[in-house]
Amino acid sequence: MADVRDILDLERPVTPELTKESLLTKNKKIYEKKLAVKRPEGMHREVFALLYNDNKDASPLLPTDTGTGYKQAKARLGMKKVRRWEWAPFVNPARSDGAVFHHWKRTSDEQKEYPFAKFNKQLEIPSYTMTDYNAHMKTHPTKWTKPQTDHLFDLAKRFDVRFIIMADRWDRANYGSKTVEDLKERYYEVVGILNKVRGSPEKKIYLFDADHERRRKEQLKKLFDRTPKQIEEEQMLLNELKKIEARKKERERKTQDLQKLISQADQQQTEQQQQQANAHKKHDKKLKKKIQQQPRPSKVDSVVNAVETAGIKFTDLRGTGVSLRSQKMKLPANVGQKKAKALEQALQEFKVDPNPPPIEEICVAFNELRSDMVLLCELRTALATCNFELESLKHQYEALCPGKTLNIPAALANPAGEDCTIDAHDVSGLV
Repeated sequence: MADVRDILDLERPVTPELTKESLLTKNKKIYEKKLAVKRPEGMHREVFALLYNDNKDASPLLPTDTGTGYKQAKARLGMKKVRRWEWAPFVNPARSDGAVFHHWKRTSDEQKEYPFAKFNKQLEIPSYTMTDYNAHMKTHPTKWTKPQTDHLFDLAKRFDVRFIIMADRWDRANYGSKTVEDLKERYYEVVGILNKVRGSPEKKIYLFDADHERRRKEQLKKLFDRTPKQIEEEQMLLNELKKIEARKKERERKTQDLQKLISQADQQQTEQQQQQANAHKKHDKKLKKKIQQQPRPSKVDSVVNAVETAGIKFTDLRGTGVSLRSQKMKLPANVGQKKAKALEQALQEFKVDPNPPPIEEICVAFNELRSDMVLLCELRTALATCNFELESLKHQYEALCPGKTLNIPAALANPAGEDCTIDAHDVSGLV
């Protein structure tokens, strides 16, 4: 580059002088670049900062303690006189053999009772006499004898009623073989008898069920002796049971959902029926208003219509499943209370049994009879209404035509008669 600059007559840049200081600063920068360590990817900045200190030195391999922070003061030995210790003998009060033991203790300490003797708790094993045994505890000789019972209570005193150890130390050569359940049963039986005889209310009588304990251990042994195939089969049955319970819960849930849908449908149906009933009521009110505005028909026409629609239409029970024949004689719901009372009075008037035996022929004849009786009552009511209507027409005619009398049956029988007769149109006009 310097030769090219000389050929082209270009000025050469001023080069700094090479000194010792410039070389040292250059080498220092290179050394600092080499010492800079890049933080690995995935490592948090706080964790990376723990690896190096401010001087960029590596962390020490062994923990060091150069600070003067909070520390526990060291014991300053040698300031006081050391207390003396001695190898002293002691006796354990829990032992009855008088054995002497030794331990270290301070010479200044007083002689005290061995502190661990308080943990020697002795159970109170009841005792009995020969009289008590013969009077209350004598059993069948094949089960328990007095030497066996005495040996049992001796073991209970020696081993603090630890029945497993008692069964292990049982003298089988002299007293026969006994299981743990036999020992428990006999021990609690004798203790209960003694408490009951001596009248100790503060002590509760415990009844041991040896048969139940034997069955329990037998079941545990069977459970422990299961083969892997049996365990697998049992697990499979448990899984099937869980599936059945899950399907049962799902079925119950679907049933509840279906019941909700049915109740909602019923509620909607009742609402629709209520709306229809309200619409019918409004329609009936409108019809009543129109009828009130129109000229009212005569009572004779209403009576005639009532007679035409008289009678009872009994319900047919075919296709409704199983039913009693006596239900055919039941009055329909559309028969009013007034008609029912009139029908009852008519049956009493004609001396007819209101509840005849429900034979097929009797049912048909009884229903027809009651229908005819209702028609008879309607005809009586219609006749009375017509007579009242004719009487009112007669009075109206006499009021309009003073001095003239009207015989309604004669006038209706001979409408083209004399002056005292009237036409049928005139009668309808008076209404």
